[in-house]
Parts: sequence; structure tokens; C-alpha cells
Amino acid sequence: MGFSTDNIRTVAIAGHGQTGKTTFLEQMLLAAGAIPKAETVESGKTVSDCTAEETERRISIYASLAHLSWKDKLVNLWDTPGSADFIGEVIAAFRASELAVMLIDSRAGVQIETVKLWRMLDRRNKARVVFMNHLDDDKADFSRCVLDVHNQFEAEVCPVTIPMGKGKGLAGVIDVLHAKAYRTSGGKTEETEIPPEYKDDFTRAREILAGAAAEGDEELLVKFIDEAGLSDEDMVRGLKLAIKDNRIVPAFAGSAITGAGIVPFLNFLADIVPSPLGALEVALGKDESEVAVKVDPASPLTALVIKTANDQFSGKLSYVKVIGGTLKADTEIYNVSEGKKEKIGKLFRAVGKRLVETKELAAGDVGVAGKLPIAKTNDTLAESAEALPFVKLRTPNPVYSMAVAAKDKKDDDKLGDWLTRACEEDKTLRFTFNPETHQSVLSGMGDLHISIVLNRVKAAAKIEIQTSIPRIAYRETIQRKSQAEYTHKKQTGGHGQYARVVLSIDALARGESYSFTNAVFGGAISKGYIPGIEKGIKEAMDSGVLAGYPVVDVGVTILDGKEHPVDSSEMAFKLAARNAFKEAMRSAGAILLEPIMNLTVFVDTAYLGDIMSDLSGRRGRILGQTGLGNGIEEIRAQVPHQELLKYAIDLRSMTSGTGSFEMSFDHYDPVSGKVADEVIAQAKEFIKQQAEDE
Repeated sequence: MGFSTDNIRTVAIAGHGQTGKTTFLEQMLLAAGAIPKAETVESGKTVSDCTAEETERRISIYASLAHLSWKDKLVNLWDTPGSADFIGEVIAAFRASELAVMLIDSRAGVQIETVKLWRMLDRRNKARVVFMNHLDDDKADFSRCVLDVHNQFEAEVCPVTIPMGKGKGLAGVIDVLHAKAYRTSGGKTEETEIPPEYKDDFTRAREILAGAAAEGDEELLVKFIDEAGLSDEDMVRGLKLAIKDNRIVPAFAGSAITGAGIVPFLNFLADIVPSPLGALEVALGKDESEVAVKVDPASPLTALVIKTANDQFSGKLSYVKVIGGTLKADTEIYNVSEGKKEKIGKLFRAVGKRLVETKELAAGDVGVAGKLPIAKTNDTLAESAEALPFVKLRTPNPVYSMAVAAKDKKDDDKLGDWLTRACEEDKTLRFTFNPETHQSVLSGMGDLHISIVLNRVKAAAKIEIQTSIPRIAYRETIQRKSQAEYTHKKQTGGHGQYARVVLSIDALARGESYSFTNAVFGGAISKGYIPGIEKGIKEAMDSGVLAGYPVVDVGVTILDGKEHPVDSSEMAFKLAARNAFKEAMRSAGAILLEPIMNLTVFVDTAYLGDIMSDLSGRRGRILGQTGLGNGIEEIRAQVPHQELLKYAIDLRSMTSGTGSFEMSFDHYDPVSGKVADEVIAQAKEFIKQQAEDE
């Protein structure tokens, strides 16, 4: 069955860990008849947690796509992970969706990951609704959660459904918009009249919802005031506008375990949530200026590869969001990002790992293309080579790294190929070789993230992998001005080697890196030898005199020199300059510089004192803190990178698994005393070991 753009809805289900996202998806698929039975996470048989790692760990690791049909609408649903380690999967789902459903644990209210995800939606100006889950628990409180979201995010939260009963007495929900009740019992939901004891609750909620629907439309506002309310039709029209403009946050009550609240929520998705038609997607112009294009079925084909996965049975799968035109099976298109033609074979809709073949995907739709030979995550697919490429997924910087190597050295290249492929699938991963530390480093969003990737590679490639804490990329610089000269003189059979260089070095401001000045007068050194001198200086700066780290923020001035009419050469002057620089650096007060990171930590207020004290113990400088409400604190600090190598593990231990953080490089700072001595000693031992290995 084909669906037009106007009849498509794509929704990302997001929230803090353990808020019930996977179970919520199961109940929606069951209600729509897409599956015969709603499975539990504990059973390991849910639609979306379909990989071996997910079933073993009982958590969502990947954003899983499913679809259902409801009221002649196609609803695409992304079930996303709740752990910060897998935030890249959430970002991909947000990019592919027009609406986010934020699940809130009604026993706990707004939690740390809720805050972070909400901010991501704000940055993308993405419409959202909230579903207050777990209302079948005696500790749950719907009204408190609504107020919590309102206070936390300064949002106009409007209940669309309200609960009938509390805790174990939860009987179902009332649909405020359509003045109906939905009773849920034994996994079945039936529509009924609103019980008399809930009439007052319904009336109050109806007035709030009508007022929210009237705002933003002058005609509806006048009608609301004059008639002290709105009809169902008027409220539907007003709510469509309010959600499209992101002016309100509709709230829903229910329980994913029992299925309470699922049917009216699906009705809302089908009737009220705007279609992708006219939604904006950002493209990157050829002059590097961003332009916004609209989802439009009448425009030429354009699509973005949202994510890539490799399935054991189906092979390479490319998850594609169509922006313009129609993507059809068995056609040839253009991969704009790679500058090559791409053959589209079969297209599918997904229900977790089960793929349902389809002939085409309309603008605004999301589906799966099988075995695309070239396409990678972030690639733009189009009808024409002249199409503009879409902006790539904006993912956060990795916060946790491990040095990795194959136990058997002959497997190093094979390991590198597998990890490079993993990085193509997951854009929050980085795999690099650091020539300074002679280590291959895998970086990700946490130790769980890295562990799962390495375990997957071990199993698939049959490689034993060794891991270790990576060495830090320190720098060396100088504190004062210094001058030195060096004469390179070597006599062998035939022509000899001769060059004399006199130079001075001086400290530059932090971040200025390097400057070179030729101040030689009177032709003491021919101009043709100056490039060789600069090459020698740059080679010397690749490895400093303290611990062999690169030298930065140094200005070099060539003062004088001498050449021989026969024995001088560019090579001789390069060697003389390299040694002169080393001599000058030894008397210029050489010091180590260490990388300093910007760190933002999100923790419960109960752990605030412990975290602040711990950061001080890590030589950190606290920049400030902000109370985010609901007992959540944001701490901003600058901390040496060396002190944060195991912070993902340490923070989880200090906060009972509730804390999270973000990290990015800021600058280099001098380091001295015992810390510097230890770094230098370790570096010299490493250099010695490298020499022995060679």
C-alpha cells in the first residue's frame, strides 16, 4: 500500500533510561495489529531490541525503526536508547522525524537525560509531546509530572488525556479532546462514556486545552472568549497549528505495561500531528552557505542516509529519509556526497529486524534500502548530480577513549578495517592512529559504548583485541628567549657537508603555534637554502627536548650563518637548523603543556558536593553551576584531559549510574612539578620501549 506525503507521520520515541520506550512501542504495534502479542523487555523478544547485544543486556542500543497503519495514516516509529552512551542513535532518529514523543516516568518526573534530550529538541526547533508512563504504579503522580515539565522547561503543557484512577487502580484514560473515556483491562481497550466522578477533572482539563488551541489564531481566540469554549473541530484545527508552531506541549497519561492510553495517543498522531509536507530540511549550498529546503513530493528526488547497519542475513542496510520527490526501487540515482551514481535495488519498510518490501518511498517517508554499494551514513542521494548535499548529522564529541591493538600484530590491519567500518555506521565513534603516541585509539560516548563495539568486532572478525588507557598528546614549549648556533660539518670521499646556522627562538602567545623570520643580511646564507632551514626547524619541532612531544607557540628568527661554495647543500642546512633549534630550546626554559577540556556534568543535587570535590581533586577549575530544577544540577569546569581518561566509569560509580557529562577540547596549559616529572619519565620509558621493539 502506497502512502502520500500528507498521510505520513514519523515519530521518535525518546526519554531517560527505563522510562518504558520499548514497551510503549510494543503496545502501539499491538493496538494497530502490526504484531499479534506485545512482548516484554525481559523476554528478549521485543520488536525493537532485536540484536544479540540488546537481548543479552535488556537495553536498547540502536535506534530501531518500525511502522504501523492507523486511520489510513502510515506512522513510522523510532525506538531510541535511553543511555547517554548511544546518543548518536537518538540524534539520527530526531533528524528523521517531525515529532518527538518524550516518555516521562511518572514516578520520577523529569530526569537528567530528559533535560539533555529536551535541549537537543530545542536546538532543532522540533515539535514534541510528553507521555507520562508508569501510571499503574502507586508512586506515580500525573499532575505533579505535568507541573514538573512546565516548571523545568517553561513550556505550556496541556493534557490531552488524563488518568482514570491512580496506581493499581488505574482503569484507563479520558480523552479530553473528544470527550471520551478509554477503559483498559486484560490488555484490551474499549471506548466508553466519561464516568460521573471524573466530570470535574475533565471540565478543567478541557478548558485548559481549548485555551491552548485558541492561542495563535485570532478567529479561534475570539470564538473561545465569546462562547467560553471551542468545538471539537475548532480545537483540532487550533491544536494542529499550535503543534506545528511548537507553541504547546501536549501531555498524555497512561501505562505501557497495561496498554492504558495507547489508543487515544494513536488517534492524536493520526488526526492532529502535522504531516511532513512543508517541513524544513537544511541543505548545504555550493558556496558553503546553508539553505532550507521543504519536504515536497513535487520536487526532484532528494534523500539523506540517516543511518547504516549491517545485518547478519540481509547484509548492508541504509535507512533513508526522503525529502523531495519519490524514491523508487530498481532505479539509478546519484550519490551527491560521493560524486557517483548509485543503484537502488529493493526498498523496505521495517518492523524491527523484519523487513517488508515496498516499491517506493514518498517525500517525508523513512525506509530501508538494501545493499547500496556506495552509500554511507550522512550521504545525500538525489535525482541530479547538481543537487545540494544536506548538512550532516551533528553529533557530540566522544568522551571516552581506549587504545586498541590486535593481540596478534598481523591482525592489526584487519582490526583497523572493522573499526573504520563501525565508525561509518556510528558517527559518535572515532578511530584514529596517533603518530605522537604510536597508538590506535577508539573513542566513543562511554565505556559501555566502546565495550559493545569491540565485543561485536571480536565476534564477527574472530580477532583478539588488547585495550589500554591511551597516552595523552602533550605539547612542549618555551618560557623565554634563547639563541644558539650549530655547525654541521662532515667530510667524506668527494663532496663534504657544511652548514652553519645561528638562530634565536622566543615564546609566542598560547595558540599562535609557530612563526619563521629570515633576518640574515649580507648574503651569509643563500636564499635557496632558507627552505631547507625551515624544514629542519619544523622537523625539530615534531619532537621536543623534554619528552619527545611536538613543540608549539615558538617564534624562530634566523640571524646568521655560513655556507661553503662546494660542500653546502639544502640537506646540510636542514640538519644544522634542526640541531640549532634543539640547542636553543634546552636553554629557553622548556616546559610541558597539557590539554585542558571543557567539562559539563549533569548530576542529582544529592551528589553535587561529591562531584565538586572530586573535580577539584582532579586539578579542575569550576566555572559555575546551574540548578536545572527537579533536583538536577549542571556543573561547568575545565579539567586536564589526563584526569578524565576514566571519568565515564568514575562518574557512573559516584552517582549510582545517574550522572552524565559532555566534554570538548579547549586549550593547552603549562604543567610542572610532580605531574610533569611523571609524564616525562613515562614518555622516556615509552620511547625506550619503542626502540627495543624496533
